[in-house]
Formats: sequence, structure tokens, C-alpha cells
Amino acid sequence: MLIRRQEAWMERESDVTPESLYRNRRELIRGLGAAALAAPLLGCGPGGETTEKEADAPAGRYAGVPANSRYRAEDAPTDYEAATAYNNFYEFGTGKSDPARHAGAMVTDPWSVRVEGAVERPGTYAFDDLVRRSDLEERIYRHRCVEAWSMVIPWIGVPLATVIARLGPTADAKFVQFETLADPAVMPGLSYPVLDWPYVEGLRLDEAMHPLSLLAVGLYGRVLPNQNGAPLRLVVPWKYGFKSIKSIVAIRFLERQPATSWNRAAPHEYGFYANVNPEVPHPRWSQASERRIGEFRRRKTLPFNGYADLVAPLYAGMDLRRNF
Repeated sequence: MLIRRQEAWMERESDVTPESLYRNRRELIRGLGAAALAAPLLGCGPGGETTEKEADAPAGRYAGVPANSRYRAEDAPTDYEAATAYNNFYEFGTGKSDPARHAGAMVTDPWSVRVEGAVERPGTYAFDDLVRRSDLEERIYRHRCVEAWSMVIPWIGVPLATVIARLGPTADAKFVQFETLADPAVMPGLSYPVLDWPYVEGLRLDEAMHPLSLLAVGLYGRVLPNQNGAPLRLVVPWKYGFKSIKSIVAIRFLERQPATSWNRAAPHEYGFYANVNPEVPHPRWSQASERRIGEFRRRKTLPFNGYADLVAPLYAGMDLRRNF
């Protein structure tokens, strides 16, 4: 007899907020403006407000995508409008509303991704060849920004391990590096030396192959808005949001640990691993608590963002203060 244990990070079916409810919390979202101005501007999270393209997208475009009941954060999802309006995407500007103003100019169809490095099947892949609809599923994940705010997002995506297995990394592949689109014609933020463009991030191969790691193409049953990293972004829920790179145009399999944008820009503040660790403060603020968008009181931050039971073994024997 199979007995299913309810893990701390799993969501009860009764806790999921219906779209009819979370779409009608406009008054609460208006109150977020003042708090948004107070938040530090760092690289993390999905993009900004709803674009014209997303507004025109039919609700429930991914309605037929099955929900994976194993991966459901216990919290009710963040309001859709907040999740698509309160974010960072520095290529479009450092303000929280900049992605909404500018991301609509980014062309996401057609889209292709270069696959390079220690892999059996390198090449340039069209979006539909890399991500197959039959592999898509919905997962409700916590999202914790290094700025100490958080959300809960129902993502639509494909397990990253599924894509990697098809590409066939060789025995030399120990790390995976991802690269974001850098198009100065539509991304005004590239004109500012905030980071060394293009934006790059990376994972150890075993982190990338972990069942939680997801390549997302949608959220809340809809296509991924441009400002949230359309058409393809990474979601690694036990790490700070800046690891979940957006609008991916390249995937590289490497033998050595790759450079990552925020670690390169401020190595004393941002390590390669970026695991959510409430016991390790950012040099300029505590990480012990967080502000859930849509709530007024702060809540305690959970180790590995609440996914410790699943991912802590990846770091057995490591000094998580030194390897932050």
C-alpha cells in the first residue's frame, strides 16, 4: 500500500487561489506601490507589468497542461497582476515598472536557442524543438528574491532534466551556463553599465538535473509575458531569484564553473550558488525574513526556500556560508 506523506513544501488542493479570486485583488495591489519604491534594485525575479501581447493572449492557453501535484507550494498563489508587475529585468531598465514599459518590443516568435560545449547534440534549436508541449506541466513554486521579497507562482514548463537528457551532455560536462538575449534595439537597459552584458547564469549539472529545476514557458495557465522572461526562462525555486535567468538564447555545457553576472559584478555580495539561506545575511540587509507580495507582515524565510528536504543532499559536506 502506498502512503503519501504531505511534505512541508507541498500545497493542499484547497489552498490554491482560483483565478476568479486572485484576478480581483486590484485594491490590494495598488497598495504595493509605496513598498516597491523602498525595495533595493537588484537582479532577480520575473519581469514587469502585463504587456499588450499578454493582455491579448487567451486566458487558459495552457489550460490543458496537467498539474504536477507533487510540486505545489503550500501557499496560495500571488495575485497575477502583482506577479507580472513587480519584478526586475535589467535589460529593460532598473525600475520595477521598466520591463512593462519596454518588454513588449521584444520579438519572441520565432525564437531559437544555441546549445554549445560538452554535449552530444550541439546546434541551434527552434523553441518548439527544444520544448515539446507533451512535456509541459504546471508546478506551483515559491519564489524568493535576494531583495527579501517573495511570491508564489503557478509556472507552466518542462523539467530541465528532460531537455538536458535529450541534448546528451558528455562526461566532461560538470556545469551548465545560460545566457539571456542582449538586443540593444529593444532593450534600453543595455546602454547602462549595470552589469557586463549579456546576462549569464549557471548551475552545477546535478543541480540542473534535479527534478525541481524547470524551464518555464508560461504562468497562471497563460503564455509567459515578455517581461517575465518570454518565451523561455529558468526556474530554480530553492535559489534566490536572480539565478532564474530569463529569455534564454544559449545553453552551454562546461567542464569548469562558469562566470555568472552578479557574482562577477559584486563577488562579495553574490556567490555562485545563491541558495536561499536565512542564516547568511546579504552584506547590506538580513535574509532572515521576507515580505510576501500581497501581504503586510513579514514572514520567516525558510532554508532553501522551503525545499530543504529535496535539495539539501546536493550540498552535503559543503560550507554553505563560504559557498554562498
